[in-house]
Amino acid sequence: MDTGNDTNAGRLIGFLHGLTLDALPSEVVAKAKDCLLDGLGCGLFGSEQPWSRIVCEEMDADGLAGACTVIGRTRPLPAPAAALCNGTAIHGFELDDLIAESIVHPAATVIPASLAAAEACGASGERVLLSIVAGYEIMHRVGLGLGVGPARRGFHTTSLAAPIAATMAAGIVMGLSLADLRSAIGLACSASSGIKTFAAGHGGGMVKRLHLGRAAEAGVRMSRLAARQFAGPPHAIDGKMGLLEVFGGDTARPERLAHGLGRDWAVMDVWFKVYPICGWIQSVVQILSDLRRDRTFRAADIEKVRVGVSAYAARNNGEPAPVDTMGAQYSIPYCAALSLLGDPRDPAEYARERVADASLRAVAGKVEIHVDPAAEAVYPAKFAASVELSVAGTAPVSARVDECRGTPADPCSSADLRAKFMLLAGRRLPAPEAQAVVDDVARLERLPGIEPLAGRLRAGPVAPRLQAAS
Repeated sequence: MDTGNDTNAGRLIGFLHGLTLDALPSEVVAKAKDCLLDGLGCGLFGSEQPWSRIVCEEMDADGLAGACTVIGRTRPLPAPAAALCNGTAIHGFELDDLIAESIVHPAATVIPASLAAAEACGASGERVLLSIVAGYEIMHRVGLGLGVGPARRGFHTTSLAAPIAATMAAGIVMGLSLADLRSAIGLACSASSGIKTFAAGHGGGMVKRLHLGRAAEAGVRMSRLAARQFAGPPHAIDGKMGLLEVFGGDTARPERLAHGLGRDWAVMDVWFKVYPICGWIQSVVQILSDLRRDRTFRAADIEKVRVGVSAYAARNNGEPAPVDTMGAQYSIPYCAALSLLGDPRDPAEYARERVADASLRAVAGKVEIHVDPAAEAVYPAKFAASVELSVAGTAPVSARVDECRGTPADPCSSADLRAKFMLLAGRRLPAPEAQAVVDDVARLERLPGIEPLAGRLRAGPVAPRLQAAS
């Protein structure tokens, strides 16, 4: 039987299956812990958003008993359902990490699949840590292998690669054999889906939050099926009519799946978000926030904001009058206006009632978007931007950013990430419990099991200030 060992995907899967903690560079281990902590903070904040509550209520309505933690809730669920809820929560407010070049959000699929599978089978913290490294690695490489074609056609590249990453994470935690892991990933390729109509500008709804939850659920389920010998196709990633061929088309680059294995680590390319908005807009907001400094503007003070971005961002992120939270987080004009009149770091600034603010709408209408050749030249490896700001009574000022804060070129420190976690977790956990999560993550590889860590995530009622409705 052809097992796919000699393909690029086969080499990638085999390499990740054989990972050991001792063989990983120390900086990779440390970064994987940063990814976990950041993801848990995003999940704690996201868990009380309306979309997360609805998904949890739907799972509760099925009446299924389980043993796996749902972040922010006291009632445990079976592993696939817990992964669904937690993936939706982590991806619940555009705060979770991403990798720019592959255009993927790994935390919200890898972490929930890993935690749910680990609780279900009693795996150690070391297995969880390895699964995070492996899940991020395959998600990034599949994203690179797909190329930019799927995104251009309206597919959500993240949710095409995510079921494979979640399956890798769950399979590593469960200790699947290499044959069973290949089979599980073959099954997961048929769970890849997701279109970007949420970014089309006429109301994003809640569906993007669900993309990563569904992928995490699929990863746990496919791993469990493969463990029962439900067979998947061995060439589902890079074979004929496989994922890369079907979705990637002319931009598919299967050689990128295995290039630099053991030398180039995906976690080292992770970008931790500073603002709860689309990655393409982070540089724009950073520039305007820096230009504004501590000044207070009225809408009438702003004469024009000229924003230069990639052709993709100009085409897809230009809605001047979003109608809901999702739309605001994907709108260059809204986020630019918020940078000048409000606080773009505050999740409450993206609530529906704030999105309809007349002053913000007025400034958003003064935002002119154009394709910046320099930004286009480096996309998608970098999400560069340029801005020219004209304020009444002063000369226009301009600036550009090639790589914004939080990216590997201008990284958040571990202290920065702990502060972000404490801010987000503080709305759900008492400070001592939040600090205990930080401590557990720091010593993850020494934990014989993750039940104490998971138990701390079963939080009580949310503090209202940062809750932001759709």
